[in-house]
Amino acid sequence: MVGVRDRNQAEEAFRRLETASAGPDRQTQYTRGAMAGLLWALGRGDPSPVTAWTTEGEPTMETLTAEADAATVQMEDATQRNIPRDYLRGVSDALAWVCGHTDNRPSHPVH
Repeated sequence: MVGVRDRNQAEEAFRRLETASAGPDRQTQYTRGAMAGLLWALGRGDPSPVTAWTTEGEPTMETLTAEADAATVQMEDATQRNIPRDYLRGVSDALAWVCGHTDNRPSHPVH
């Protein structure tokens, strides 16, 4: 399990974002953040995308939730924001989905 999601669900979410973002000018700060959040949740990205925490393997639910909260704090408080807002939104959306706080899987924005 990755958060409350089956590992295959998290892998599929990453692949869909990766495919939708392939090609020139297709990857956005949002998709970069969502993919970074998913990779980290899967235990394949270190350090974490917002706080730069290091973990061994897949992060725990508590750590996933803390990272999602850190993204939300930075989005809401410009004085603490040192990462682009859309990147933070992508991380937050991906981790909220992984943690079961929403059923909305992160997806590539439609232009």
